[in-house]
Amino acid sequence: MKALDYFVAFLGGAAVGVAAGILLAPEKGTDTRERIIEALRKRGIRLNRQDMNALVDDITEELSNAQDAAAE
Repeated sequence: MKALDYFVAFLGGAAVGVAAGILLAPEKGTDTRERIIEALRKRGIRLNRQDMNALVDDITEELSNAQDAAAE
Protein backbone atom coordinates (compact mmCIF):
# COMPACT_ATOMS: atom_id res chain seq x y z
CA MET A 1 0.00 0.00 0.00
CA LYS A 2 2.88 2.36 0.66
CA ALA A 3 4.07 2.13 -2.95
CA LEU A 4 0.58 3.08 -4.10
CA ASP A 5 0.68 6.17 -1.89
CA TYR A 6 3.96 7.25 -3.47
CA PHE A 7 2.56 6.66 -6.93
CA VAL A 8 -0.57 8.71 -6.19
CA ALA A 9 1.57 11.50 -4.72
CA PHE A 10 3.78 11.41 -7.82
CA LEU A 11 0.77 11.67 -10.13
CA GLY A 12 -0.64 14.54 -8.07
CA GLY A 13 2.67 16.37 -8.24
CA ALA A 14 2.92 15.78 -11.96
CA ALA A 15 -0.59 17.19 -12.46
CA VAL A 16 0.26 20.30 -10.44
CA GLY A 17 3.49 20.69 -12.40
CA VAL A 18 1.70 20.46 -15.72
CA ALA A 19 -0.93 22.94 -14.58
CA ALA A 20 1.75 25.35 -13.38
CA GLY A 21 3.66 25.02 -16.63
CA ILE A 22 0.59 25.75 -18.69
CA LEU A 23 -0.60 28.65 -16.56
CA LEU A 24 2.83 30.27 -16.17
CA ALA A 25 3.93 29.83 -19.78
CA PRO A 26 4.83 33.03 -21.66
CA GLU A 27 1.65 32.98 -23.68
CA LYS A 28 -1.40 35.22 -23.58
CA GLY A 29 -3.93 34.03 -21.00
CA THR A 30 -6.71 33.88 -23.55
CA ASP A 31 -4.62 31.63 -25.80
CA THR A 32 -3.80 29.36 -22.87
CA ARG A 33 -7.44 29.14 -21.83
CA GLU A 34 -8.44 28.25 -25.39
CA ARG A 35 -5.81 25.49 -25.48
CA ILE A 36 -7.08 24.11 -22.16
CA ILE A 37 -10.69 24.24 -23.34
CA GLU A 38 -9.79 22.44 -26.56
CA ALA A 39 -7.84 19.74 -24.67
CA LEU A 40 -10.80 19.19 -22.34
CA ARG A 41 -13.27 19.05 -25.23
CA LYS A 42 -11.19 16.36 -26.91
CA ARG A 43 -11.68 14.32 -23.74
CA GLY A 44 -15.44 14.92 -23.71
CA ILE A 45 -15.44 17.60 -21.00
CA ARG A 46 -17.45 20.72 -21.84
CA LEU A 47 -16.86 23.99 -19.98
CA ASN A 48 -18.27 27.41 -20.67
CA ARG A 49 -16.07 30.48 -20.26
CA GLN A 50 -17.30 31.18 -16.71
CA ASP A 51 -16.56 27.60 -15.59
CA MET A 52 -13.16 27.76 -17.28
CA ASN A 53 -12.27 31.00 -15.51
CA ALA A 54 -13.34 29.48 -12.19
CA LEU A 55 -11.18 26.41 -12.90
CA VAL A 56 -8.16 28.57 -13.74
CA ASP A 57 -8.69 30.64 -10.59
CA ASP A 58 -8.90 27.46 -8.47
CA ILE A 59 -5.72 26.04 -10.01
CA THR A 60 -3.89 29.35 -9.57
CA GLU A 61 -4.92 29.51 -5.91
CA GLU A 62 -3.81 25.91 -5.30
CA LEU A 63 -0.46 26.59 -6.97
CA SER A 64 0.02 29.70 -4.89
CA ASN A 65 -0.76 27.76 -1.70
CA ALA A 66 1.63 24.98 -2.69
CA GLN A 67 4.33 27.55 -3.46
CA ASP A 68 3.81 29.24 -0.09
CA ALA A 69 3.95 25.89 1.71
CA ALA A 70 7.16 24.94 -0.10
CA ALA A 71 8.77 28.26 0.88
CA GLU A 72 8.13 27.65 4.60
